[in-house]
Amino acid sequence: MRRRVVLGFLGTTLDAGRTDDRWQRWRPTVALCQQPGLFVDRLDLLVDPRNDVLADRITGDIETVSPATMVRRHALPLRDPWDFSEVYSALHGFAKAYDFDPEREDYLVNITTGTHVAQICWFLLTEAGYVPGRLLQLSPPKRREGETDFVGSHNVIDLDLSRYDAIATRFAAERAEATSHLKSGIATLSPAFNRMIDEIEKVALRSRAPVLLTGPTGAGKSQLARRIYELKQAQHQVTGKFVEVNCATLRGDQAMSTLFGHVRGAFTGALADRAGLMKAADKGVLFLDEIGELGLDEQAMCLRAIEEKRFLPVGADRDSVSDFQLIAGTNRDLGVEVARGRFREDLYARLNLWSFDLPPLAARREDIAPNLDYELARFSEREGRKASFNAEAKALYLAFATAPDAAWRGNFRDLSASVTRMATLAPNGRIDEDTARAEIARLRRLWRATAAEASDDGLDALLGPTAADLDLFDRVQLATVVAVCRRHRSLSAAGRELFAASRTRKASANDADRLRKYLARFGLDFDAVAAPP
Repeated sequence: MRRRVVLGFLGTTLDAGRTDDRWQRWRPTVALCQQPGLFVDRLDLLVDPRNDVLADRITGDIETVSPATMVRRHALPLRDPWDFSEVYSALHGFAKAYDFDPEREDYLVNITTGTHVAQICWFLLTEAGYVPGRLLQLSPPKRREGETDFVGSHNVIDLDLSRYDAIATRFAAERAEATSHLKSGIATLSPAFNRMIDEIEKVALRSRAPVLLTGPTGAGKSQLARRIYELKQAQHQVTGKFVEVNCATLRGDQAMSTLFGHVRGAFTGALADRAGLMKAADKGVLFLDEIGELGLDEQAMCLRAIEEKRFLPVGADRDSVSDFQLIAGTNRDLGVEVARGRFREDLYARLNLWSFDLPPLAARREDIAPNLDYELARFSEREGRKASFNAEAKALYLAFATAPDAAWRGNFRDLSASVTRMATLAPNGRIDEDTARAEIARLRRLWRATAAEASDDGLDALLGPTAADLDLFDRVQLATVVAVCRRHRSLSAAGRELFAASRTRKASANDADRLRKYLARFGLDFDAVAAPP
């Protein structure tokens, strides 16, 4: 015969009673062990450590009424027992760690005690099979004058879902309200982008694995990373800070010190200990924007910090510990960077579990109108004065902004700057047609200048008059080679990137010699092209 095991919370209100007359009150956890026809072999009681005194009293009282019942206490601290995410996560963790043995034990889950949130979470976990048992509901006695029965009755609940749709619906509504926080800060009408945000919401709430946000500069990676942090903070999943660092600004010893910290005397100028940004993100979120700009040494230390939650500050002989969640951003194709030897393959594999590509603004033209309103609202909040379009000016600007030839090279940063200019210059805060036309002309000039700069490959200055003799085929190839050389300090390093694929097929690769001979065809050497003229 299987042993009967009941799992349930200690009831801080109903179970408490008053010390002097507690036996004259219905206390569900004590009454549980007095039910006729429901002998309890073991009671697994979930207790917040703050209520240990009450738990001691209830345990002693159970020993009085049912000496053969074993009471086993489990500490389950909850900061907010009414927070769905916290309670569900705590009970889910408890159920996963519990050593269930259904062949030898019959499990009942007492949903009489605990908050309504706890009751709903018990229901969901039991219905989903995380707890292989049935639900138990206790009821107080129907008191009649002169009666001294404080046992009440019980009901073992059959999990017929059709009878509990209201509970499941309520839980779903609470979850939907919580997760709507992420989408509320992103103005979008794009179905594809909406689907991606929905998926990011699920990942943010269910996983602590690194998240990789890719996309061009200005596509909104920083804003989205902060919204993910705010969502996790609202759900009590993080208690630390949001720490953001642009990796493109980190170089050499500065990169190591900024990220991982240093001890006093680690290098010239290190006059005091420095904790570093990874330590500052403990219990919070670290956003490494443009992670593709980090050097290989920093990448190796980042990988260890992600996997082991520990790292070695510069000059230290003892590890520092930090439990953060990583969000990484990049405008590079890290897969290509791995092939070129510029990014560690193991770090890329660790980051690529959850990867989301943010499209440029030009690919989300349906989102320009809602973001126009969003940026105006931001301006009004930031500057303390309201700004708006008149109807004609808004129609004029949107016709330009959503046209196929609108480049939006800076993506949402371009749009934000454009709105700020118009709102600042608008007469009495009302953007009229003249203000819109002037801004449209300004954007066209800006985009033409940017396009011209991008098309200038620098070969005219490097080769002089002979550049005009190059075929387009040779010019494009040479411009790429020159750009790679300028990213490296040596001929060999540039050669390794340029010949990354073919060198693996050679018995003895001499990348430097191949590159030297290629440059010589145009009368150039590495020193001539390594620095811009």
